[in-house]
Amino acid sequence: MLTSRFSGPPSTVHSSSAPETATPIRSLSPTGKFPILLGELWNANVVDVQRLAAATGASPNLSDAFTINGWPGDLYPCSKHQMYELTALPGKTYLLRIINAAVNSQLFYKVANHKLTVVAIDSSYTEPYITDVVVAAPGQTVDVLLTADQPVGSYYMAARPYANALVAGALVTFANTTTRGVLVYDGSPSQATPLMPALPAFNNTPMANKFYTGLKALVGAPFWEPVPLKVDHKMFVTIGLALEPCPANTSCNGPKLSASMNNESFVEPTSISLLQAFYHNVKGVYTADFPVKPPIKFDYTNDTVNNNLPMQFATKSTKVTKLKFNSTVEIIFQNTNILGPENHPMHLHGFDFHILAQGFGNYNPITDRKKLNLINPQIRNTQFLCQ
Repeated sequence: MLTSRFSGPPSTVHSSSAPETATPIRSLSPTGKFPILLGELWNANVVDVQRLAAATGASPNLSDAFTINGWPGDLYPCSKHQMYELTALPGKTYLLRIINAAVNSQLFYKVANHKLTVVAIDSSYTEPYITDVVVAAPGQTVDVLLTADQPVGSYYMAARPYANALVAGALVTFANTTTRGVLVYDGSPSQATPLMPALPAFNNTPMANKFYTGLKALVGAPFWEPVPLKVDHKMFVTIGLALEPCPANTSCNGPKLSASMNNESFVEPTSISLLQAFYHNVKGVYTADFPVKPPIKFDYTNDTVNNNLPMQFATKSTKVTKLKFNSTVEIIFQNTNILGPENHPMHLHGFDFHILAQGFGNYNPITDRKKLNLINPQIRNTQFLCQ
């Protein structure tokens, strides 16, 4: 996905980019290939939304609409007669490249009365996985094949959030709205009323988990890599929200929100980038002592962690882990319930990685290691953490 930001008035423009290669998808010869970009819209200057969140220390205001290829769709008052429309020839197969470009929402996506065959995730090929609903976390992509095999007519495609995070038994506030576009068969009457898909409930965790865990890599596909069995470095990394005191002379409403890994909250260098500092051996920019495990063990996903106020404040630091070229790293990402659970999409820039296992609750080094898939685990560049 390509993203561009510019000033006066501030806006964000993003589009998909998919290089053509000799791949299993090309061998299937779909009639057409279309991006399905799932995004968000604010009835405000997006830079002002960001600045307000930074000034108050709170989360950004919820978006006013979700979008499909830039259009909110006819369920929103602002676009009653405007929505994304995809025209299909009866009997033909199309490749849809679904991209979740929302800020902080996992999204269900469904096309009424149609099956979708997943063939790739994050540009890595999968075994064909047939489903009627796709789930994607922010930053993730899913390539699916859709065959126009239904009676000639119009069919809504729709997306809504998947949200199940609870804090003290209460659901975390989220933008509970639905965006939709329409799949129109060539020859369909112009006045035909589209069929609406039955979307999953916003908190349908079993359905989301079935999709996320059901995907497998296509062994032997172009660019496929087997799981390296010799591990050089092991890391156990807890992920969570954190608080930090408001700087002096600011308008924060109490402590500001931040994020942490192993109780370290990253401080970005102001005068030089990390890569420049490393390449030119500039001292004093960072330290090479990022912890390989959390400073203390605790019941990571228990609500009672929030009874311990000091645990909510993370150390501010600029720490890195140095690795030898071509070394293999095993990372266990553990979600926490500090200040409430988050889906935390994890992205290692420039790298794909094998998802050997995923699950709920606290990681158990004895029982959970038996669940590792070392044969055909899915390969991604962005992975969310279970709540």
